[in-house]
Amino acid sequence: MTIRIVIAGTDTDIGKTVFSAALTSALDGYYWKPVQAGLAGETDSDVVARLGDLAASRILPEVYRLKTPASPHYAAEIDGMEIDFRKLSPFGLPTPLVVETAGGLMVPLTRRLLQADLLAQWRLPVILCASTRLGTINHSLLSIEALKRRAIPMLGIAFIGDANADSERTITSFGGVRHLGRLPKLAALDSERLQKAFAENFSVADVLDIGAVGP
Repeated sequence: MTIRIVIAGTDTDIGKTVFSAALTSALDGYYWKPVQAGLAGETDSDVVARLGDLAASRILPEVYRLKTPASPHYAAEIDGMEIDFRKLSPFGLPTPLVVETAGGLMVPLTRRLLQADLLAQWRLPVILCASTRLGTINHSLLSIEALKRRAIPMLGIAFIGDANADSERTITSFGGVRHLGRLPKLAALDSERLQKAFAENFSVADVLDIGAVGP
């Protein structure tokens, strides 16, 4: 079965890289971060490899590795380049493939192209990761609206953080999207604990919206 899923976030630093690690591991798949902005310390690919307990061959190389932790369009300008969206294609890559975006949907990749517009070209299903902290309703509904306006398919929303039943219910109801599960905060974050938490709170078959996961 060919599986390609885009992981997008409602904001930065909400845990979509951690979720991406858990999902890639659960799928026994490949991870790809097309654009990495910020190279100090662990990159997102490094984090996914570590938390997903994935072999190096399962981490596909970034197309753009930008030094500055900023919006990709600006980080690229600082590095003296411009991102060529034609080089950012998930098709032809091995699957199951988990693709993580650089920040939120409306982040500019260039002065003329928003990340959401690139996803509209791909037409791959998106899982939206949302924090359960204050402000998540607004950010989540705006992100869902941006996806729907561009006719980008959406598998559902994955919440990350402490339980917030009312916010979760409000977002899925107003947004008309599936609640895929909630990944709780972990006191100690490592591969074993993350994979256990994911298995306890998500069903891969449900996430993929299929009856069973094929070979």
